[in-house]
Amino acid sequence: MLIARMLWDKGVGEYVAAARLVRQRHPEAEFCLLGFLDVKNPAAISREQMDEWVTEGVVNYLGVSDDVREQIAEADCVVLPSYREGTPRTLLEAAAMARPLIATDAVGCREVVEDGVNGYLCRVKDADDLAQKMERMIGLSAEERTAMGLRGREKVEREFDERFVIEAYLKVIREVCGKAAVVRGEGAAPTGSTG
Repeated sequence: MLIARMLWDKGVGEYVAAARLVRQRHPEAEFCLLGFLDVKNPAAISREQMDEWVTEGVVNYLGVSDDVREQIAEADCVVLPSYREGTPRTLLEAAAMARPLIATDAVGCREVVEDGVNGYLCRVKDADDLAQKMERMIGLSAEERTAMGLRGREKVEREFDERFVIEAYLKVIREVCGKAAVVRGEGAAPTGSTG
């Protein structure tokens, strides 16, 4: 499953192309898209394009959801072949639910996915490489996918827990505020003072 706004630069086109390749060898595999369609963005996937893919039978479009947990729970793997990201919330949510991941070797994605540990990384804008990673995931046993997903959950707990993120922000704020105080001269002993 790919969960994202339906934009070309989220790698939706590569996902569909990879799904076509994989379905030739694994016709039983199901590929689902979940996310907003017809966004006012030049990179948006049109409804007509989505309808073509669905009619072709290469993907299922699930629409949108305010709570993606149910869809993630049904997925064997969550895929995000995005060209660029911050830290992708969908990958964090999927990892927190112990789902294995496939994402591009791009900033943001590679911070969440450790290749071969909790998922696989593929090259950006490379549907063939993405298809190879999807086939590798399909080739794993249910137990191996479960173990991969559990390693992802451990990673999210260890590195992305809200408490750690808040503490990191506070540390930076304290450092910046401390430097600002020194620049303004606060905290320094007054000069010329005899005490």
